[in-house]
Amino acid sequence: MTPRAKNLALLLLAMTQFVIVIDAAIVNVALPSIGRALHFSRTDLSWVVNAYVLTFGGFLLLGGRLADLLGRRLMFMVGLVVFVLASLAGGLAQSSSWLIAARAVQGLGGAIVSPAALSIVTNTFAEGHERNRALGVWGAVAGAGGAAGVLLGGVLTTGLSWRWVLFVNVPIGLISAMLAPRILPESRVETETRNFDVPGAVTVTAGLALLVYATVDAVNIGWGATRTIAELAGAALLLATFVAVESRQPAPLVPFSIFRLRTLRGANVVGLLIGMSLFSMFFFVSLYMQEVLHYSALHAGLSYLPLAVGIIVSAGGASVAVTRFGFKPTLALGMTFVAAGLIWYSEAPASGGTFVSDLLGPSLLAAVGLGLSFVPVTIAAVTGIKPEDAGLASGLINASQQVGGALGLAILSTIANSRTNGLLQSGHTAAFSLTKGFDRAFLSGAGLAILGALLAVTLISARDSRAHSLAARGVPLPSEA
Repeated sequence: MTPRAKNLALLLLAMTQFVIVIDAAIVNVALPSIGRALHFSRTDLSWVVNAYVLTFGGFLLLGGRLADLLGRRLMFMVGLVVFVLASLAGGLAQSSSWLIAARAVQGLGGAIVSPAALSIVTNTFAEGHERNRALGVWGAVAGAGGAAGVLLGGVLTTGLSWRWVLFVNVPIGLISAMLAPRILPESRVETETRNFDVPGAVTVTAGLALLVYATVDAVNIGWGATRTIAELAGAALLLATFVAVESRQPAPLVPFSIFRLRTLRGANVVGLLIGMSLFSMFFFVSLYMQEVLHYSALHAGLSYLPLAVGIIVSAGGASVAVTRFGFKPTLALGMTFVAAGLIWYSEAPASGGTFVSDLLGPSLLAAVGLGLSFVPVTIAAVTGIKPEDAGLASGLINASQQVGGALGLAILSTIANSRTNGLLQSGHTAAFSLTKGFDRAFLSGAGLAILGALLAVTLISARDSRAHSLAARGVPLPSEA
């Protein structure tokens, strides 16, 4: 492919990934409007978000392997069609159950598209400076998606209707699907037989989906509830069964030999902690702006603009930093910035707070951390991967971040709710109680980010990081000099 053809492919893939990422956040601001229009109960309303996260996280590994075996461009297009049809159905929803079902199918489409798109990037751009630049764009899109989702959700909900947070996906998805055959190269694993490992696919998908379901449901019914314990035990049993099945399969869905790569293992552990510490940040900041500062949906959305722009700028800088210094120190630095931003967020006051004095600074600090984390962890997760395993590696890092996000939101929401309820029972005001709950969640998230920085230093191979940096700069490795 010519440089121009590669850039066009990257533009199409990044645009599509942007739509997939923002859909986890775009409905957050619209939830009150959705609840009134479709008569949701307060408990059920959270499932407008959770249904998407559930299927997205549960089917990512299967989506990545299908891309490797059936064709990455083909599965990219199939996933887009599923995503577009589900978005259209969701926008036309006339009942709560209709919308929740549509959001679940949207998540399935996203789980097919996302690993296929990332594996196309990995196979299209050569490892080193070229791929670092491409994944810098990818990281900017992925990192800014959450902030942009809240911004776009506020604009569409206020200016048009909550239905447009779903309808907006339709033209973008259709255009991407039509352009894909002309712009994207096709690639797949060439084997004499294509074994889809149905037992492995069923057990890992069911296990991941039940794990995500149990964690998000625990916020409503409690971690000590019998149902939560049973669901977590069921998820553990399914995942243990998956490991047993894979060890006996001649062509497994997830060849465990891939985990011999130290950097891949470390990147996925840190990716889990990135999801746990960061995904909930958008949730709590949005609630603080609307419940404590009394911002409108539009005002809250626009307040995310500096964060989104900051992520885009820092992600571009991250690709340069990875080339110059390696992905290991860049990732550790990024997680440190994330921790600092979350600690600063925890200082937000219950009364008299303003965006400029209390939110702008930590937003910019978190933006730098996001860009410096998403890009190197993605590069590390696909470094040294064989072309035939690109979809699997892409599915793994996506799954790590999505499952981490669900776990983090469930755990930190429990921490925040416990603190808030205790203060309310003690006679404190709602604004004070909410803010102190958010503060504790931010500090807990900062602890997870610090742990992520420490694990980036200890689990990711310094040799791989240094070799990647030297190769990206065209410097011969010591053994080659």
